[in-house]
Amino acid sequence: MVAIDLFSGAGGMTLGALSASIKVIFAVEKCSVAAATYRLNFPCVAVHNEDIRKINSLPEKPSGTTTIVFGGPPCQGFSTSNQRTRNATNPDNWMFQEMFRVAKLWSPDWIVIENVTGIRETLKGFFLNEIVSNLQSVGYTTSVLNLNAVNYGVPQRRERTFIAASKHGKSIDDPPKHVGPCITTDEAINDLPRLVSGASVNRLPYRTCANSKFARNLRGKHKTVTGNLVTRNSVRVLARYPHVPQGGNWSQIPSRLMRNYGDTSKCHTGVYRRLKSSEPSVVIGNFRKNMLIHPYENRGLSVREAARIQAVPDSFSFSGSIGFQQQQVGNMVPPCLAQAVLTAVAEA
Repeated sequence: MVAIDLFSGAGGMTLGALSASIKVIFAVEKCSVAAATYRLNFPCVAVHNEDIRKINSLPEKPSGTTTIVFGGPPCQGFSTSNQRTRNATNPDNWMFQEMFRVAKLWSPDWIVIENVTGIRETLKGFFLNEIVSNLQSVGYTTSVLNLNAVNYGVPQRRERTFIAASKHGKSIDDPPKHVGPCITTDEAINDLPRLVSGASVNRLPYRTCANSKFARNLRGKHKTVTGNLVTRNSVRVLARYPHVPQGGNWSQIPSRLMRNYGDTSKCHTGVYRRLKSSEPSVVIGNFRKNMLIHPYENRGLSVREAARIQAVPDSFSFSGSIGFQQQQVGNMVPPCLAQAVLTAVAEA
């Protein structure tokens, strides 16, 4: 199979595609820093750092090969934590139409769309129904999959919706789940370097030998690892961390340390959440904004720790400042989850 990755970000779905033996030949990403990361890790793919609305041509379609267009249009407007723009007036909520427009230039055998599960609920499923009806109107048979990454070898409870559409009347079921217990946060990150708030040395030796099959698979044969960057917090923020136990959040922090918050009742449960070492992580998302706390150390997560929790291999490097790197990690589709879906497509 040969594929095109739209709204590619840093390349989480491309990683999954390659693991599913799908060759990606073209990608589109508007953010210049994310596009730079994509180029760094996939030098053989032609990456267009461009607004998808300006894309009017694609590479020549290979003859005799099954083709697929996949991507994750903007999802912030469908997130349950973003009530302000969960409506039909948010232009980003209609970007899936651009994906259809570009896909029509190629007329692929398959189209796969990834998004947050909130797309099923926004306006009572209006946008999900729009996507399905648009695909069906041009002759595609659609399968809607609601999957949790934790069931596919990812140490994170991260629910996502995939819409897989076949030009040839085929459908797919939920892919087979990961065999064995869920992978824990400790198994994911325990071998990584010890760090402090504001850590800024990008490459460091591993702290210990890999203590899990998951970590061994992501490490490969490397002796050092990049991405050991941690947000530098203020003294006020650092004073809050010791009060939060594993699995706890902002509600365990004494009110005297939270006085700069106008109304703490508006803080959602993910704010100042300390990850529980014996369980999979909560959703990574914007882990700097939420100030997710390391299970044992009184600091935020490093870029590499968050990437591990997304099941991104340690050989994958990120471009840009720490803020851009954090955003890229949080936006990625976990490669293991993408691989499971795209393998099901390839087998169909």
